[in-house]
Amino acid sequence: MTTPAAPATPSANGSRRDAIARGVVGRRRELDLVLAAVTAGRDILLEGPPGTSKSTLLRAITGQWGVPFVLVEGNAELTPARLVGHHNPARVLREDYSAENFVPGPLVEAMQGGGFLYIEELNRAPEDTLNVLLAAMAEREVTVPRVGLIRGLPTFRVLASMNPFDDIGTARISDSVYDRWCRLAVGYQDEADERAIVAVRTGCDDDRLIADGVALTRATRSHPDLRRGSSVRGAIDLVAIAVELAALGSYGTGDEIDRPRVVLDAALLALSARIGVDEASEATPEQVITQIWENHFFSRPGVQRRVPIA
Repeated sequence: MTTPAAPATPSANGSRRDAIARGVVGRRRELDLVLAAVTAGRDILLEGPPGTSKSTLLRAITGQWGVPFVLVEGNAELTPARLVGHHNPARVLREDYSAENFVPGPLVEAMQGGGFLYIEELNRAPEDTLNVLLAAMAEREVTVPRVGLIRGLPTFRVLASMNPFDDIGTARISDSVYDRWCRLAVGYQDEADERAIVAVRTGCDDDRLIADGVALTRATRSHPDLRRGSSVRGAIDLVAIAVELAALGSYGTGDEIDRPRVVLDAALLALSARIGVDEASEATPEQVITQIWENHFFSRPGVQRRVPIA
């Protein structure tokens, strides 16, 4: 097995790491680990729930390195032919098979461009597709019929993610697959980081609204009736929707805006599709969200019902 050399220009020194970190909120430890691994020429499997900045980390690195970021969704339709590429059928009829009418798939595109091939939800991809990946990772090259040998540039990496909490449509990852990757477990950000993410993504400067949105979203992850809580994407949408609802005037104006009601309706819209109710529970997503909202706004002393949203 051949090991690719680390790229000559990108390095894991502090100044380059700091430049990459400017595009990521928090995640300093994870950024250090990912950057060190890819600079050392290794491939990485990021394992964690959705919305935890996995692809953001990788995009920040490729942006700084100036190499392509090739995103592929892992699913049953990701066949070896889709991954590697195919010959243009119309041109084959006219010209027969040739290297000139080969259309590169994402794997070959990443190899030839020296980019990062990033496969989301790796454990949804078919086994024969994973086998093609493993060969490319081991040798940094693939042989394409009627095209020949394609070698990856030194910065070529294969990276993947998987959600360990979702067992619908997924398959068990074999030991041979795990053996090819360095694995990094990625959890949810802390509350301060999630507030910062929401502020950046929404442009909202209402700290209280952001705190409410993040608190409700985080509460879904520990609710006993839920098997799956919402990622920070739920808080981002909640805050963005709440700002627009408040501006419509239907919930009052000025100091008389019914802030809790605005937050509730925004939460119902933003979070109900992002949570999964446990099969043993008879509650609906709307009931669970309403309960979380009631606990947040009315189970604490001194909470004012009508306060303005900036």
